[in-house]
Amino acid sequence: MNMLTIEVAYATPEKQLILTVQVPEGTTVQQCIEQSGIVEHFAEIDLSQQKVGIWNKAAKLDATPRDGDRIEIYRPLIADPKAVRKRRAERAKEEGRADKVTGGRPDTQRRQRSKE
Repeated sequence: MNMLTIEVAYATPEKQLILTVQVPEGTTVQQCIEQSGIVEHFAEIDLSQQKVGIWNKAAKLDATPRDGDRIEIYRPLIADPKAVRKRRAERAKEEGRADKVTGGRPDTQRRQRSKE
C-alpha cells in the first residue's frame, strides 16, 4: 500500500504547529488529524465543532487527502466580520470620514454646490 506524506496544521495567536505524518493511501482527514497527535498539543481542538480544510479550501472530515496535502484546522471566529464592518462604518460616519447617507467617502464638491 502506498504511503502519503501529509501535514496537519493548527495555530493560535501564541503558537502555531505543523506536524508531518505518514499515512496509508485512503486515510481520511479525521484519521490524519488523529494520527498526527496535534490534539495533544492543543487541547481546545474539537473536530465536532471546528471546520477543517486542505490547502485553505474547506474539506469534510471524511475526505481523503493526497500526497503532500496540508490539512488545516480552523479556529472559530471571535467576532462576526459583518458586525465588525458595520461598527467601523458607523464610527466613520460619526467622525465625518464617511457620507451619512451613502456610507461612502464624503463628496466635498456636493457640499459646496448645495451651499451655493
